[in-house]
Amino acid sequence: MAANWAPLTEEEKSRYKVINKENLEFLMNRYNKVNRWVIADMIRRSAYHYPNKPALVYGDKTLTYAELERECNRTANALTALGVKKYDRVAILAHNTIHHVLTWIGCAKIGAIYLALNYLLRGKDLSYCVNHSESKVLIVEDALYDLVKDVMDDMPTVKNFIWSDQVAGQPPVSDRFQAFDAWYGKYGDTEPDTILHIEDPCQMTYTSGTESLPKGVIISNQALMAQYMGTIVDGQYDEDDINVNALPIYHCAQRDVFMNPVFWLGGTNILIAPDMVQILKNIAEYKATMFFAPPTVWIGLLRHPDFGKYDLKSLKKCYYGASIMPVEILKEIMEKFPGSGTWNYYGQTELAPYHTVLKAKDALKKLGSAGLGGLNMETRLEDDGFKPIAESGVAGEICGKGPHALMMYFKDPDKTEEAMKGGWFHSGDVGIMDEDRYITVADRKKDMIKTGGENVPTREVEEAIYKDPRVQEVAVIGVPHPKWVEAVTAIIVPKAGQTITEKEIVELCRKELAGFKVPKGIVFVQALPKTPTGKILKREMRVTYKGMFEKEQA
Repeated sequence: MAANWAPLTEEEKSRYKVINKENLEFLMNRYNKVNRWVIADMIRRSAYHYPNKPALVYGDKTLTYAELERECNRTANALTALGVKKYDRVAILAHNTIHHVLTWIGCAKIGAIYLALNYLLRGKDLSYCVNHSESKVLIVEDALYDLVKDVMDDMPTVKNFIWSDQVAGQPPVSDRFQAFDAWYGKYGDTEPDTILHIEDPCQMTYTSGTESLPKGVIISNQALMAQYMGTIVDGQYDEDDINVNALPIYHCAQRDVFMNPVFWLGGTNILIAPDMVQILKNIAEYKATMFFAPPTVWIGLLRHPDFGKYDLKSLKKCYYGASIMPVEILKEIMEKFPGSGTWNYYGQTELAPYHTVLKAKDALKKLGSAGLGGLNMETRLEDDGFKPIAESGVAGEICGKGPHALMMYFKDPDKTEEAMKGGWFHSGDVGIMDEDRYITVADRKKDMIKTGGENVPTREVEEAIYKDPRVQEVAVIGVPHPKWVEAVTAIIVPKAGQTITEKEIVELCRKELAGFKVPKGIVFVQALPKTPTGKILKREMRVTYKGMFEKEQA
């Protein structure tokens, strides 16, 4: 304890005699530094075990755990000097950089709530998130300044703008910004003296807002710590792992399912941009042991002309998630990375985000499955009346409960209540459970196609089309149709140099599927629209192709 730590008063001593809520709160605050379990302590504890081990690699800069801990403390102290207090929001708009990591951990050390902004957003969409969250500080990467320059005056809650120059290397564009390095570098590296509890909120993420305004998901220390434990056990991470982080760390999948658990264990995190050649190069150069990507990125890697030029034998743990992996692609990963394991994580932002896992030992016998609830999670299917579905093979909404779950949607009690109805979080995804209780994700509710009175899971059609070896990628959507209401429509990217006809796809589907599931429309394109995390934007394609059947007669 600190030398100036005040001795107990007689009244305080009396609190040790009776166990009640008030006395326990006193004890948890009094001994907070001794017995707490929160994100803020993660890097310091790894620095205790591995002070000189590389913790974070970004470009030509490497920080050991001891160095990273000191830099995070400086950032925390710098935020405090700006007037940031516990529970205040700090927003950052940045790619995968050291500054981004320092901001996240720095916020955690003072109990501020970290908000990573999606750099696909523009102008008013960004200002909405900043204003709705009431962020006091906004950190802007130089390469992303154009996204916010026209709406900075529309962010009245922001009192301080910080400029991060780690991508473009550009100096601040105006005196409204403080340069990140000059700002935080002048503060000491002593850990802040802040009382923190596992129930405290620590991060905020805005959902995509495809059906309404984006919702601000508040996540607690508890949710993340429980999740880190689960990923480490379920995904078989260890302290010797070297992890390549190529997907944006603004997204909770890359940040909270991979980067942060690796920090907690004392492994090494490599930060790079989502470039195929860079991914291959960094796996080979650093002898990476683990890598996560959505199916679209795995497909891009496997199909890349440079794939065979790099020694990738170090990669023993292959993870996928964010969207459904075609079975044929999963088989190809297993073939091209012999001796490695494959894990599938499934979840939602609201579950911090991992909900279920298909472990490597089950990958072959449960092809296409999302697995079982994670270590600290329970999973079930519900019908439209919110009743559990016990029978195998019956579709229902995937629901989960456990410590990963969100605290709330900020300022939205109605949506929070709706999502948590009946004591379970409702995902909006449709799944089917087998006789072993393993979940297969059939579709998003909004992606399920209703054609001629029949339900068609888009995944089933996509799996059939992927059996054609000439198909690079495919997305199946429902398009308005005068007769069928919605027509099953396949948007296909052929492999380079390959030619496919509509007739061939239709014939393949007729062999694999019931007649009403066969696509009534087929479009060949050069690429599918995607988010920076590799998710295919089906909603965008539904807009693009909504009029393709208008001339057909009912």
